[in-house]
Amino acid sequence: MKVIYENQVKAAGECVEEFKDAGMFIIFGENAPDEIKDYCYSVSVNPINGEIAPGQYVVIDGAEFKITCVGYEAPITLKGLGHCTFNFSGATEAELPGTIYVEAKPMPEVRIGTKIQIVEK
Repeated sequence: MKVIYENQVKAAGECVEEFKDAGMFIIFGENAPDEIKDYCYSVSVNPINGEIAPGQYVVIDGAEFKITCVGYEAPITLKGLGHCTFNFSGATEAELPGTIYVEAKPMPEVRIGTKIQIVEK
């Protein structure tokens, strides 16, 4: 198993739960703009070791979710800003360029200390 990306949630904005019903969550590095900081989970800006692609897995605290689609901006903003939206709809075409879509499964609980990885098996 190759780890492409790894991070850990350091803080949660006051409004992160607002996206839970829509089946998505947002991460952003320490420099998140004030107008969206309340809607994001704060993470460090960490490197990406390879390419993020469908067929890989997002692993959240050990729970695996197969990637179905990757928006063209997602790897760029994840690498540069620590910013990415994770969507649990199972979509196979990216509606939003900064989003990584995973299989349609219930979204896991994300909280301070949650470990987020992208892996290739």
